[in-house]
Amino acid sequence: MSYTGPDFDPPPPPRSRRRLLTVALAALVPGALLGWAVYATVGGSGDDKGPGSAAASSSAASRTPSPSAGSTSPSAGSGDDEPGASATATSPSASAPAASGPLKGKVVVIDPGHNPSNFQHASEINRQVDIGTNRKACDTTGTSTNDGYTEAKFTLDVAHRMRTLLEEQGATVKLTQDADRPFGPCVDERARIGNKAKADAVVSIHADGSGTGNRGFHVILPGAVNAGAADTRPIVDPSRELGERIAGNFVRVTGSAPSNYTGGGTGLVTRKDLGGLNLSTVPKVFIECGNMRDSKDAALLTSSAWRQKAAQGISEGIVSFLRG
Repeated sequence: MSYTGPDFDPPPPPRSRRRLLTVALAALVPGALLGWAVYATVGGSGDDKGPGSAAASSSAASRTPSPSAGSTSPSAGSGDDEPGASATATSPSASAPAASGPLKGKVVVIDPGHNPSNFQHASEINRQVDIGTNRKACDTTGTSTNDGYTEAKFTLDVAHRMRTLLEEQGATVKLTQDADRPFGPCVDERARIGNKAKADAVVSIHADGSGTGNRGFHVILPGAVNAGAADTRPIVDPSRELGERIAGNFVRVTGSAPSNYTGGGTGLVTRKDLGGLNLSTVPKVFIECGNMRDSKDAALLTSSAWRQKAAQGISEGIVSFLRG
């Protein structure tokens, strides 16, 4: 998800020095700072095999075919997160019956940002929907690497890997979309899917489209909004806890550093302009896993082994949150 769209304020200028994670994150995951130090030393290589990568990849591939490499048209930058309902909408993709495990009885909704076919439905995804504070486009096409690897393809791949890992822990997992609909869903419908499922946690997966040299991940938390159909006040605190646990585990597992261009080095950003957060009634966060427009981050995002690590880091954060 890019910050270059008309609905976004420009990002703050890059800071001259990265700061360490907040004390809260460091206390939450003692190994996080060590992972960050490794990243700074070796450049965050994504070529090492992540635990269970073969199993996760094969499971996802056998369940849902991934979109072909030529099925999307990259955009120079994306706008918001999610989009509104479509007349041709299908049911959200649900997991198989949950196995026994520590998360048995828990429901997790994974929201893969954008849709591989959004670019074929410009009028539909540009339709304005109510996000509580104002109106925004239903969805966007998302961003891409300079070589054409799309955000929509990235988010689905990570979502499939997360689904496998979380089901192994006993969770019931639902996806808001699985390339199984012509476009969207819109941002308001994405929120409703999590709400209707009474999800214990919702995570929206994205990758940013910021400028070259801007690197690292950040987790977006809902701010306190009480306007129109939006009232995030009950979910602000649990969403922050979910976001902190994801950020800490993401650093530890991937070795990636928090963003050097937003969040003040904490890897956490609070926003009130995203429909997927504003309209949620259950704990929800977004994660921008890296910047697709930076060559070093792009090398990670296009690595299957690194995507497995990303899925593991996010999933372990969710598990930590749900187990308390």
